[in-house]
Amino acid sequence: KHHDHCKSVYVGAMGRSRLAATLRAFVPIQRPALHKEYDYIIVGAGSGGGHLAYRLSEDPSCRVLLVEAGKQDSTPWVHVPVMYFKTIGSPGYDWMLKTHGPTSGLGGRSLAWPRGKVLGGSSSLNGLLYVRGLSYDYDSWAAAGNEGWAWKDVLPHFRNCEDAPFEGPERGQGGPMSVSEATNITDLAERWSTACSEACGVPRIRDMSCVAGSGHESKGAGVAYFSNIKSPDGFRCSTAIPLHEVRSKRNNLHILCDREVQKVLLNGSKVEGISLGGQEEARVAPGGEVILAAGAVGSPHILMRSGIGASAALASAGVACQHELPGVGENLQDHLQLRPKFRVNAQTLNTQVGGLVKHAVKGGVHWLNAFASPAAWRFGMEFLFRRTGPVSMAASQVCAFVPSRPDLPAPDLQFHFQPLSTTGTPAVYLDSFNAFTASICILRPESRGRLELQQDGGLRISPNYLSEKADQDLAVRSLEIARQVSQHPLLQEIGAEEVDPPAKTDLEHARRVAETIYHPAGTCKMGPSSDPDAVVDPALRVHGLEGLRVVDCSIMPTIVSGNTHAPTVMIAEKAASLLRS
Repeated sequence: KHHDHCKSVYVGAMGRSRLAATLRAFVPIQRPALHKEYDYIIVGAGSGGGHLAYRLSEDPSCRVLLVEAGKQDSTPWVHVPVMYFKTIGSPGYDWMLKTHGPTSGLGGRSLAWPRGKVLGGSSSLNGLLYVRGLSYDYDSWAAAGNEGWAWKDVLPHFRNCEDAPFEGPERGQGGPMSVSEATNITDLAERWSTACSEACGVPRIRDMSCVAGSGHESKGAGVAYFSNIKSPDGFRCSTAIPLHEVRSKRNNLHILCDREVQKVLLNGSKVEGISLGGQEEARVAPGGEVILAAGAVGSPHILMRSGIGASAALASAGVACQHELPGVGENLQDHLQLRPKFRVNAQTLNTQVGGLVKHAVKGGVHWLNAFASPAAWRFGMEFLFRRTGPVSMAASQVCAFVPSRPDLPAPDLQFHFQPLSTTGTPAVYLDSFNAFTASICILRPESRGRLELQQDGGLRISPNYLSEKADQDLAVRSLEIARQVSQHPLLQEIGAEEVDPPAKTDLEHARRVAETIYHPAGTCKMGPSSDPDAVVDPALRVHGLEGLRVVDCSIMPTIVSGNTHAPTVMIAEKAASLLRS
């Protein structure tokens, strides 16, 4: 059993139903007749932009235009939790980005970088995992000159934006983002959780958010089942779901899908609107603002296409510099994961649903084979009537924050435990034998990459993974820790054995097998005007320009510890309060 490190936290009300909003996602959004002017134009309807549009449009006097390059989220693949594997890697929902092999840092390998191109953005594609990061992250932001971004400052915004099934000072109820507890508690997950807790010397806890704050003995370390961004009805709660709840009631909110913003419209140092391609534009009223929320790839891309960035880099791409801002596209950070898998003599999803997943991935006529499977009916009925079982599952079951050594101020590694193992990337094909995956990622990498605008208008994505010695050493150490956990008696009882272990666990092996866990951040760095690499100030205003802000994970000076969706929604919640004030 877990140790309760937040004794005031207990299961409370289930939260409000969002089923009507989920169903409304299938009702077409009519293309709005654009106003001559808006108070706010938000570019990108993802984790940041979707939430910000919801908040700003609460004021009926504010005219808000939300522009999304992708289509409406009117497909069950978005809303049924486990179906994220159908949208990731599908050009109908995914930007289909790839890193530049020679500058990936992984021996020339190019990685797929899934990014949501659909209403809800990556919150409609991600693995549904809710993690806030650690107080250490936000206190570091504040210490770097970003006043108002310390843990004590951001905690109220985390609470305000969520509707969680907990009560206590750390958690919030009544916000637009539904959060649920994990529903799949299995013997294998229990064994691994206890093994990790004892092997790494960290407590088992109920909720990772309980130990994220300052003053906890574990400094944020612990093992817990992941909270999920699911509604009490069992479906995904992307940032599009609250919008579907209100879009027919708020005449001041216009949602425009399937329109890619080419650039912002500059008049000297003032931003006056956006170009939607061709002759079509949308403009802000005097005193209005354009807000880029297109993500860590999209927002700097729009800035660079607009002539905002480093003049030399823009010139090499054939773009005239309109505003010198050398930090645009720099400071790129991502969480790199190593995915060791371990064969076991116990049931895992590999043998429970492996054949079913293979048919579903292939699609088309293969759906006939899927529907003919007794497992499909059994698990489908379980989800339909109880909202449990494999169909209800998020990408990972258990989260663990662990330190690689005891003298650290905060844990530097994160495990994602999965009761399955896969082959391929993005990982969609389950192995034919029973195994689990103990994915482990470097939480605060020191390696920095960049985005570079190309002559054809595209981007070169250069993550430069494992370019720093500290990251190289930690990658090797993380594999050793995963192996130590697997040697625990509880896992040896079921025959845990690493699949295809390397002859030598070294940096070259890490480079061969490492994968992204899809958390790019930092490319429009927040910092004071004294920071030459900063793109936005602590109020998220682009340095040197009037009427332009960035509100997404690109503003992170340093990437947060853990999954980035919840912190990005928090950033949008704080941005709404800044704009209202």
